[in-house]
Amino acid sequence: MRLSAMGDVAMTVPVLRAFVKQYPTVKLTVISRPFFKPFFDGIPNLEFFAFDEKERHKGFPGLLRLFKDVKKLKIDAFADLHNVLRSKVVSLLFALSGKKRATVDKGREGKKELTRAENKVFKQLPTMFERHAKVFSALGFPLDLSKPVFPEKAVLSSDILDIIRNENQKLIGIAPFAQYDSKVYPLDLMKEVIAKLAENPSYKILLFGGGKKEIEILDSISEPFENVINMAGKIKFQQELQLISNLDVMLSMDSGNAHIAAMLGVKVVTLWGATHPYAGFLPFNQSLENALTSDRNQYPKLPTSVYGNKVVEGYEDAMRTILPQQVVEKVIEQLS
Repeated sequence: MRLSAMGDVAMTVPVLRAFVKQYPTVKLTVISRPFFKPFFDGIPNLEFFAFDEKERHKGFPGLLRLFKDVKKLKIDAFADLHNVLRSKVVSLLFALSGKKRATVDKGREGKKELTRAENKVFKQLPTMFERHAKVFSALGFPLDLSKPVFPEKAVLSSDILDIIRNENQKLIGIAPFAQYDSKVYPLDLMKEVIAKLAENPSYKILLFGGGKKEIEILDSISEPFENVINMAGKIKFQQELQLISNLDVMLSMDSGNAHIAAMLGVKVVTLWGATHPYAGFLPFNQSLENALTSDRNQYPKLPTSVYGNKVVEGYEDAMRTILPQQVVEKVIEQLS
């Protein structure tokens, strides 16, 4: 069970792919929001159960209904990959009915030590993938994540092909936004990165985002360039996943798009502001060298938070220490 957020749900996918490969006789049922169903399409022995937040599974009575609904599927064990009140309630109900259960340890203590301003303990914490694998291990299913399984590149529909008009170019995805401003690379610098990459006619640059404001910004960025296309608002979510699976590289913030690209086996370059890959959120199967972090010599309190939701005075410009030229070089490196 993992209900949100987009990046966190995407991070369960590589672990579940490893599970079904290593335990082909065991059936998995994923409980999540219906919006995330496409993440799990095509995974063998996996059934998706839609959590109906607004009606059937709303509130405490809804969680009792959820337990009853899922119990009908003859569940033998319950893996709580969320560790929030709702998932804890369902997990407890399974335990009371005599089923095995295990809950993800989010490592709050280590994250607190990593992000505090004083006496910071700056070291790599276990990744979320390792934490998820530990849950299955506790249920009697140890996992080896060292031989990743990825889906085939999707065959692109004519609607997508009409929009991207690709002439055998390398496909570079760029997702310049994140939930919090402290994780967003300054727009003027991102424009420099895009302009520099767009100089090469053998690159096709596809911009990803969502919501009216982001679409307007991406439209204005893409307008001057023939080989830069804003995909936001033009295709459905499922089509977006198909397109991302065909990218040669994705440039992203510490955000959901990074994890979506990684779960599809795409190379990902990430840019980090207030957060840091040491907290365990480096996208799956990506090298730390492809995570460009803000300069800790100039900004010694970094990382200031795990999710980027904390505003620290004087740290607004931390990401300006990541130079556009560095970003361009790192992206091009992935294409060779």
